Amino acid sequence: MVRAIGLLEPGGPQLSALRLSRALRPHGIETRMLAGDATPAGLEIARAHGFEVEHFAEVRGLEREPSDAFATWLADRMAGADLVHGHMFGAWWAAARAAPARVPVVASEHTAPRWRGRAHDDAASSAAARLSCFFGHGPETRAWAARVGVPGDRIIAGESPLDGLHAAPQRDLPRPRITYAGRFSGDKGPDVLVEALGMLAEPPATFLLGDGELRAPLEHRVAALGLEDVVRFSGWQAHPERYIAGATVHVVPSRQDAWSQSAVLAMGLAVPVVGTAVEGLPETLGANRGIVVPPEDPRALAAAIGAVLAGLCDVDIAGARSYARRYTPERIAARYASVYRSLVGAGSPAVRPAA
Repeated sequence: MVRAIGLLEPGGPQLSALRLSRALRPHGIETRMLAGDATPAGLEIARAHGFEVEHFAEVRGLEREPSDAFATWLADRMAGADLVHGHMFGAWWAAARAAPARVPVVASEHTAPRWRGRAHDDAASSAAARLSCFFGHGPETRAWAARVGVPGDRIIAGESPLDGLHAAPQRDLPRPRITYAGRFSGDKGPDVLVEALGMLAEPPATFLLGDGELRAPLEHRVAALGLEDVVRFSGWQAHPERYIAGATVHVVPSRQDAWSQSAVLAMGLAVPVVGTAVEGLPETLGANRGIVVPPEDPRALAAAIGAVLAGLCDVDIAGARSYARRYTPERIAARYASVYRSLVGAGSPAVRPAA
């Protein structure tokens, strides 16, 4: 199969695609990895998973832009493919145009698109009927797919495989400690966590695992709040589970998050999770598997973190661990392999995307 990724960089959707591709090998499914754009760190992560990735161009934004040039480039690399799976709108839109008529095209979206400028719902609609399957990793994503015209019987829940569910903590880490793992971007809300830390009387060591465009503003705000001895910018970590394991609380302060791999990783490591009531997080943390607070509310977030630190929250840790174990690479790969084989056997939809 060909797997096309809109933007290959350190991030949850990219790691999910790489882990899935690696776990499919025992099922006899080999993957050729292509990308619209790729950062040096993204290419290095792919190599660590056993994949050399060819990328179209160093043009930021292809994950959310329809590009005829990217589609033409993909078409030249489809030889021998039995199936094409595009991750992020720009990739599956291009794949829908590039793939031969006999080849099924699969799409994945981890969050409902938030267009940076001009909306591309019409472009998505033009490709929707060509999709044999749409994996939506959250309720808003699946609802968006239906709105742009993906047939309802082709929209199914996407799932992300997780590594590190049996990790031991790194030995030199303090306890108590708070952890956050994710991009330093507005949708992930690390700035909300920093504000919440400033409201705690005695915040413990807090490890921010990740990087991104908000790093400099976060560093300035940490300094302004006098939290330099509390907050540790640990950079992007290939094995965040070593920091999360043994933590007192893991925080997911997102403004937009369909599911949250870091939340489920923490759940699998028996670490209480405080997350926000956005998209799919209330379902992930439901049934007392975690604690849910309103988004954009540092005071509520601080109160929940403080309650966990004080031992006042009775989270169902066993239930959380049981939930997380559903997302091992072996289990997710078996499911996707079954879907892929059924699609290859059935062939692709007859409808071609509109010009």
